[in-house]
Amino acid sequence: MSAFLGPLEADGRLPPGQQTRVGALLVSAHGALARQYALALPARFDAAWQTELNAQLYRESEIVSLLARATAWIPDLALGPMAVSWEMAWLPEPMEAIADDARAQAIHLATLAHAVHAGIRPAALLPTEAKADDPFVAALRRIEFESGRLLQAQILFLKGPDLLPYRDAVSAALERRHREVRKLWREMLASLGIHIRE
Repeated sequence: MSAFLGPLEADGRLPPGQQTRVGALLVSAHGALARQYALALPARFDAAWQTELNAQLYRESEIVSLLARATAWIPDLALGPMAVSWEMAWLPEPMEAIADDARAQAIHLATLAHAVHAGIRPAALLPTEAKADDPFVAALRRIEFESGRLLQAQILFLKGPDLLPYRDAVSAALERRHREVRKLWREMLASLGIHIRE
């Protein structure tokens, strides 16, 4: 097993099969976040954290749009079952400790987004000889940069005073989401012969 994507094609680009599978998981995760942000947005903002939901909706949509254009897609029959398991994993989970549905949805989104942005580090898999002008390579680097920025907002919300009474439920949901996302990311990479270290 390798720790990096590749070996590179003759023209120095990442293999289309790897691009397709990595791109598909990233589109699934960021697309799910974008859809759920769109559904969670209220018609009128009553709290500051709701304006951040709006900003994150557009950032997630930009990531999906970037990947759709930068990835060298090829047919991959293994993606069907993988995509089903990914989409099931992104679904909201009930939070019995929180009666306010809007707040529970916001916590679900923040924990899922935190796990996706912190747990999926695609640029770390790029070999040093990867071509900087490869659109897919540039997209992975851009996604990693944006993930770092998006994490800050999620941390501020999850550690904010509004959620202090629900700290245990939030921590448990965050840990569960991180485990799920890491597992899916590792399984997809293992299907490509890539092993990532903890």
